[in-house]
Amino acid sequence: MTYEQTYVRVVAAGDHFVLPGLIGTAVRVAAGEQHVQIRELTLGWPLEPFGPVAEVDEASDAEDELIAALAGSQVLVTQMGPVTERVLAACPQLRLVVVCRGGPVNVNLDAAKAHDVRVCYAPGRNAAATAEFTVGMLLAALRRIPQANDLLAGRHSWEGAGYYTYEHAGLELEGLPVGLIGYGAVGSRVARVLHAFGAHVVVYDPYARGEIDGLRVSSLDELLRRSRVVTLHARLTAETRGLIGARELGLLPRGAVLVNVARGPLVDEGALCDALESGQLSAAALDTYEREPLPPDARLFGLTDRVVLTPHLGGASRAVAEKAARIAAAEVGRWLRGEPLAHCLT
Repeated sequence: MTYEQTYVRVVAAGDHFVLPGLIGTAVRVAAGEQHVQIRELTLGWPLEPFGPVAEVDEASDAEDELIAALAGSQVLVTQMGPVTERVLAACPQLRLVVVCRGGPVNVNLDAAKAHDVRVCYAPGRNAAATAEFTVGMLLAALRRIPQANDLLAGRHSWEGAGYYTYEHAGLELEGLPVGLIGYGAVGSRVARVLHAFGAHVVVYDPYARGEIDGLRVSSLDELLRRSRVVTLHARLTAETRGLIGARELGLLPRGAVLVNVARGPLVDEGALCDALESGQLSAAALDTYEREPLPPDARLFGLTDRVVLTPHLGGASRAVAEKAARIAAAEVGRWLRGEPLAHCLT
């Protein structure tokens, strides 16, 4: 598709976070308003949870709605749209899919390739937000901020003053050895912030290249033995699933703290609860879980004096939604102009 040809039809299948209007405005700026006709579709996330849809993961259950919206369209820009074999087969004019996320987990890449559909994504759009959220969760867990707030604001009780006793007082970051598992866009930002607090940063990432802002160790076991606090920044792969289990938690110094704002299945949740109940861990701060939404009978709900729990909010900033729309729209502009795509998998 080139500018010499007529306009292309673009479906902006946003949701209640990356709004269709944000996508549409960004595409008009990047591609030129005269070159695109945009149809907006609002999917249910995050008011409706994502999950597996047909053969793809982490998508809105909206195949029928997406097929109807894509009729006659060449381009789809979406965050949670389920780009399945069924959707691709029903939309033969589709030529480009851009996903407003760090990876196109909601796209059947093999089917897209078979249907001659290019697939792009938006790396780095939530790195700053997730790094900031990680540090916030870490501080909340170390100093028991949510628990003190719950006692005073929720129960009108001054019992939280008990956290000023030596026995129950929290840890401070200055001088604290903090281990980072993963040193990509998020982990490297967290390291810089922790250095500003005066923490001693230890890093394990066998895939990281270049300089590390901290002490690089050669094994996960060494990092765990050295660290009073561990934060996770690894991608979820077959290799990293269950990366932190009972054996690994047992290597930490007693009373350590674990923070996970990456992916829930990196951690064996049962082993984590065991470690919290035994005192091997003094606290944990979690934004992601093995099952999402977290089921009502989850053991973690019985450990709220030791855990900080949030519902997968690490990337929830307005700037993330705006950046995601701009990164995705830039790919649409490149495709229209016949330029190489910056973040393309097929």
